[in-house]
Amino acid sequence: MQTFIDLTYVVVAALFILGLRAMASPATARRGIVWAGVGMVLATVVTFLTPGLHNIGLMLLAILLGGGAAWYLGRVVKMTDMPQMVAVYNGMGGGAAAAIAALEFARGEITGALPATLAVLGSLIGSVAFSGSVVAFLKLQGVVKRAWRLPAQNTVNAVLAAIVVLLGIVTVAAGASGTVLVPFFVLALVLGVVLTAPIGGADMPVVISLLNAFTGLAVGFEGYVLGIPALIIAGIVVGASGTLLTQLMARAMNRPIRNIIFTPMTGEALAGGSGVVGTMRELSALDAAATMRYAQRVIIVPGYGMAVAGAQHKVQEMAKLLEDAGVDVRFAIHPVAGRMPGHMNVLLAEAGVPYEKIFDLEEINADFPLTDVALVIGANDVVNPVARHDRGSPIYGMPILDADRAAQVIVVKRGRGAGYSGIENELFYQENTSMLYGSAQQVIADVVTTLKTMG
Repeated sequence: MQTFIDLTYVVVAALFILGLRAMASPATARRGIVWAGVGMVLATVVTFLTPGLHNIGLMLLAILLGGGAAWYLGRVVKMTDMPQMVAVYNGMGGGAAAAIAALEFARGEITGALPATLAVLGSLIGSVAFSGSVVAFLKLQGVVKRAWRLPAQNTVNAVLAAIVVLLGIVTVAAGASGTVLVPFFVLALVLGVVLTAPIGGADMPVVISLLNAFTGLAVGFEGYVLGIPALIIAGIVVGASGTLLTQLMARAMNRPIRNIIFTPMTGEALAGGSGVVGTMRELSALDAAATMRYAQRVIIVPGYGMAVAGAQHKVQEMAKLLEDAGVDVRFAIHPVAGRMPGHMNVLLAEAGVPYEKIFDLEEINADFPLTDVALVIGANDVVNPVARHDRGSPIYGMPILDADRAAQVIVVKRGRGAGYSGIENELFYQENTSMLYGSAQQVIADVVTTLKTMG
């Protein structure tokens, strides 16, 4: 029986890897999710064949409760709220790994230096991932509306981390006890909150990816301690992919990961950089519709403002009307647009935008100077020209979409304030830029109505 279980875990590992590979492309992402889901079902079912298994009734109850909640949330949560759900799921994975380790320590079933060390590491990383993901969820949900930074934040981070590590060493060396284990887990949870609370919205996609990697590492470590290959494989795959994605996201922002954690980009930290001069010019939905209707090439740059307004379906309808009129319409996606990796791609795919119309920064940036109109919908930092030339700006050196180099730029923006990160956008004041104020949903709906009357 054990041989059959081990062979099934090999199949599960292959399905996880194939699923992850398929999820790298929007065209095959659905297939990848199905493969990975089948792998998880197999891993769960085969676990019940383990000899000497106890508490089967409680396990089935947990599966029914968790599976039922996941099924319900998967049906009711909107695509625009997907980053919040991802943050919650990240946290649950890390929290589960930490809780399992705590229970094993309390029962005295972790023996040996290596298993104890890995259990402590998994507990620490899982606790940080859990509480950090809760903070990320509260920020994304709008419950916490600003970054909270303590006095001497980095010193507090270092001291708190050192205390937690010291308690972990004591746990490994002297064995687990309530006098050490309880403060270890409490302070590890506090560390996750303290590390994540100062992170601003501009850095949130990288943070979510990093927390995902943390969860994978925690699960992998606890899998080794428990001797469950499926957990080891799943943890390694998630941890490795999350780490690579975090590095790619940080590179896309030209910000080392250490800067994102220890020098977060927040509204309070943006005193650097030269002031923006000029005035913002406003235009109407009628003018915007006419400008795009009689253009040859239009590039649409979606951002978080589009997601918040739920305007992706109207944007697709507008793009279809323009294409029917002979306009070449494409979409430009920055790697960190939205509030999680791939957020904009998912929203556009849900709205029915063809995959071949969606281009990454490297693929489309050279085409902006040849474009008649760049339509920016709710994006800010990813199109801010100060990233190219203002060495005092927090986003200096970050690769941006060159929307400002189009012949005309139309920016759909809810209000006149700075963007989510608090940085004033030089693009809004350029001579070739016009502002279209209002909720993206209503503004694009007005443009669609106007286009329909133009034939």
